[in-house]
Amino acid sequence: MSDAIASVLSQIRSYQAQVGQGMPLPGGAGGLGGVRGPRGPGGAGSVGGAADVGGPSFGQTLGDALQKVNRLQSETRELQAAFERGDPKADLARVMVAAQASSVAFRATVEVRNRLVQAYQDVMNMPL
Repeated sequence: MSDAIASVLSQIRSYQAQVGQGMPLPGGAGGLGGVRGPRGPGGAGSVGGAADVGGPSFGQTLGDALQKVNRLQSETRELQAAFERGDPKADLARVMVAAQASSVAFRATVEVRNRLVQAYQDVMNMPL
């Protein structure tokens, strides 16, 4: 379980280092799904007149994370089915580790969703 957390933290640090160095990140470029401020990048709609970073959008990053969780869960299902069939390559330890990894990834995804929903509700409840 701590290996999965350490892996996620190392990926975040890697992305932060790449953004700090101006390197392109994996997954494409763009803003939030191509959405810009009301007057375009760097216009009056941008915060502090900052230009678009050119890294992956939040939507793209979230989509990639969901695809990774889905891939982990399907690999786990395949490994469990192989173990049930008696495949010698699918030993119990590998099946259990894969099941725990997909479980941790799914729980992390649910937590992110819960935080996003809470943030959305907080923004919608702000007085005008």
